[in-house]
Amino acid sequence: MKLFIVFFIFSCMLVGCGETHREIIACGDDKILIFDEQASNGTDVKITWKWQVSEAATQLPEIYQKHLIPLDECKPVDGGKNLLVTSSGGGVVLIERATKKCLFYAFAPMAHSADVLPDGRIVVALSTDPGGNSIELYDSNRPEKVVFRDSLYSGHGVVWNARRQRLYALGFDELRAYSLVNWKTASPSLKLEGKWTIPGISGHDLSPVSDDELLVSEHDGVHLFDIRSEQFAPFEPLKSAENIKSVNYDKKSGKLVYTQAEEDWWTFNIYFQNPDKTIHLPDVRLYKVRRMGSSQ
Repeated sequence: MKLFIVFFIFSCMLVGCGETHREIIACGDDKILIFDEQASNGTDVKITWKWQVSEAATQLPEIYQKHLIPLDECKPVDGGKNLLVTSSGGGVVLIERATKKCLFYAFAPMAHSADVLPDGRIVVALSTDPGGNSIELYDSNRPEKVVFRDSLYSGHGVVWNARRQRLYALGFDELRAYSLVNWKTASPSLKLEGKWTIPGISGHDLSPVSDDELLVSEHDGVHLFDIRSEQFAPFEPLKSAENIKSVNYDKKSGKLVYTQAEEDWWTFNIYFQNPDKTIHLPDVRLYKVRRMGSSQ
């Protein structure tokens, strides 16, 4: 038994038992790439999972295929079992990673971010829809029907906080918090519980750090929002950076990964701190990047 424990500890030292942070999700154009961070460097990228819009051809109606380009965000949900994908072209799909089966799809114009809420309902942040800027709520069993909509100017990020039972949504110049209403009925809705003006001029991305903290990236910088005090503070590791499009931070390990605009809204580079390195994906224009195994 003692020999087994020693062997187990030694193995963990070599491969990192329980660590799932090595995989990075990047998406853009018509591709999702999941790659091994530690085995990738420069343009030498070790791809562990790949999905292209064309793979949805036999699963989705033609209208959704047309609107799934370019991809904006691919977020691990359900413990990493599924991937929730949004496209500024107007498509939202939920993919089962193991089989690449599409579990949910919807047409949501200019969709920039989404998240899965309790009971499988999906909320989407839209930059614009036919009735104006908004966030939309879908029932996974009725993908063609919007069950709730609220105005949100230039929505670019949504994050569900399970412990607080709150949905946080980032718009152009404000951060909002919603609670769930009538959730066990066929007509659920969201109730606005609070809103805060963000520092800077244009919200880009929203990601969780803990149950009590959120990261807000915008044109002029990155800010840490403390939910308890309802205060923003500069995010020190990127205090002087500008035009950060996406940022994920693991508070426990101190690992940071982000994208920064270099060509209009897009980039081909993923930046890491601790360790400090850059990975270049020459064939994929990127916007948001996520880390597998984290709450993002």
